[in-house]
Amino acid sequence: MNFDYVIVGGGSAGAVLANRLSERYTVKLIEAGGAGKHPWIRIPLGYGKVFYDQRFNWAYNTEIDPNIGRAVYWPRGKVLGGSSSINAMVYVRGHAADYDEWASVAPGWGWSDVEPVFRRMEDWQGPLSAARGANGPLSVTDMADMVHPLTNAYLKAAAEAGIPTNRDYNAEEMCGAGIYQITTRNGLRASTAQAYLNSAARRDTLNIVTGAMATRVIFDGKRAVGVEYRHHGQTHQARAKAEVILCGGAINTPQLLHLSGIGPGQQLQKLGLDVVRNAPEVGRNLRDHVGIDLMFSAKQNSLNQVLRPWWGKLREGIRYIAVRKGPLSMSLNQGGGFVRLANGSGAPDLQLYFSPLTYSRAPVGVRPLMSPDPFPAFRLGFNPCKPSSTGYLELRSPDPMDAPLLHANYLDTQEDWQTMIDGFRLIRRIAQTPAFGSMSDHEMDPGPNIESDDEITDFVKRECWSVFHQCGTARMGQDPKTAVVDERLRVHGITGLRVADASIFPSIPSGNTNAPAIMVGEKASDIILEDAR
Repeated sequence: MNFDYVIVGGGSAGAVLANRLSERYTVKLIEAGGAGKHPWIRIPLGYGKVFYDQRFNWAYNTEIDPNIGRAVYWPRGKVLGGSSSINAMVYVRGHAADYDEWASVAPGWGWSDVEPVFRRMEDWQGPLSAARGANGPLSVTDMADMVHPLTNAYLKAAAEAGIPTNRDYNAEEMCGAGIYQITTRNGLRASTAQAYLNSAARRDTLNIVTGAMATRVIFDGKRAVGVEYRHHGQTHQARAKAEVILCGGAINTPQLLHLSGIGPGQQLQKLGLDVVRNAPEVGRNLRDHVGIDLMFSAKQNSLNQVLRPWWGKLREGIRYIAVRKGPLSMSLNQGGGFVRLANGSGAPDLQLYFSPLTYSRAPVGVRPLMSPDPFPAFRLGFNPCKPSSTGYLELRSPDPMDAPLLHANYLDTQEDWQTMIDGFRLIRRIAQTPAFGSMSDHEMDPGPNIESDDEITDFVKRECWSVFHQCGTARMGQDPKTAVVDERLRVHGITGLRVADASIFPSIPSGNTNAPAIMVGEKASDIILEDAR
């Protein structure tokens, strides 16, 4: 069957596009995962249950990273809503400088261009602010009145360490310590599937197929004319009269481009694939945030004592069912913020995370948010905002079902290592404040014996983790030699084919990447509808 537009991937950006384009045109949405109706997807704290669940999660692992000596686990959403259905729901727009950096290679993507898009998509559930959107499809909830007392104590400790409290990091000033805002509505996760697809799915103009694995883009010469996909063991084709739009995310989009003959020509030929366009940058520029946590004892009960005992689980479960409140309605990361290491204005260098819950004894392959440690404790961690290290991905084989080879290349520069060491020492500075001393009597992990730069480096190598912000692998830019898509998201050298997801980010934003990915879906719809006139 022919459609005006064929979209591959119903995730953070793809769901937005499917909604917006189907208002005027016929749209086929192809999603490899399912519909995402499972209760653990809808319950906010349930993301701990789907963290390793391959029904909803691609559950990737990187290759062994030469800089840290081990592989790293990368969860990615395989479900309608994509990673917005399985993430920690933290909503961060990013800093204005992030988008002005984008605009330097892709005009039209500066802060003045994207800020109205952020406001348009938001339904801000917090104090009235001219900087925030209202009545948009995506509900963003202020957790300030909901957090554990330890989270407020953390804000006091941060202030004593010279990090002022910031009531809204998504408003005029990003830097400061604050309470995280999350994509929920009335105690339920507000994924893009919920925010954008639920209403659109009733339209005759939108055809959604789930459990369908896209295997290649179909070309007529250099023009994309459709998509081949597997569904229930059979091969199908969806033809596009106008355009094919790839929204598979930072891993699946470049993988599909490679499988379709767009990528590094010699590598593709070695795998027996026909080369449609030699595009070595596809799969390069892989960016991610890498973080580290320190664990501290708590002098008062943490969420560990709330969620560990069976009766605590029962009580909070009843509370959630009755009024949709309590820890089950929130994210694990309740507090955090953004810090500039040097004085002055501009984008932050570090993002902070505070969680009043720990699970230090978790077995491999389990994230027991509902079965935390039996002792009172909390975690305080960070990640560098603008790492300079880049990785890449490449095909493992020509089989679309084989996960690609993922080379994270974490901490590949001395600059990144120094920022990690500086961040570690900042956490220690917060821990030395009187307010922090009223919260904790000792550092449990790694412990106070870890002091030198070399000792900190060894700890980071052992314990660092992905913050799950992969992006940049089909980056946007005007120069076909250094970019995969142009500023209107058209694949260089190809007609009828666009990319709209986190893979197009020219550089990584200063915070969580889900809100920018959703913004890309909104802005892409504006661009595509303009070009269709």
